[in-house]
Amino acid sequence: QVQVVESGGGLVQPGGSLRLSCAASGSIFVTYAMYWYRQAPGKQRQFIAHITSDGTTNYDDSVKGRFTISRDNVKNTVYLQMNSLKPEDTAVYYCKLGRTGANYWGQGTQVTVSS
Repeated sequence: QVQVVESGGGLVQPGGSLRLSCAASGSIFVTYAMYWYRQAPGKQRQFIAHITSDGTTNYDDSVKGRFTISRDNVKNTVYLQMNSLKPEDTAVYYCKLGRTGANYWGQGTQVTVSS
C-alpha cells in the first residue's frame, strides 16, 4: 500500500510562514491528484488546496493568496507553502493522494499559529 507522510508543522507567530511537505512512496504517485486538508479542534475536516497530475491548482477562499500548493513528481512529494499565517489557520494538516476509486491519507502534522 502507498505510504503518505506529512512533515514541517510547528509553532509560528501570526504573520509568519511554514512549508509543509508530504512524501509518498510507490511508483503510482504521478497518476494521482494531491490534496491538503486541515482540521481544527471541534471542527470538521476542511479542504484547502488541490493540485492535479499536470499541475493545475485550486484553493479554498480562506487560504487563496496566502498558501501555495506544488508538487515534485521526481521526488514523489507535494508541498504547501503557507505565508501570512493567522491564528485561525491553527489545525492538523493532512495530505491525500486521490483519484476515482483510490485514496491514501497521511497521519497529519500540527500547525499552531499563536503569539
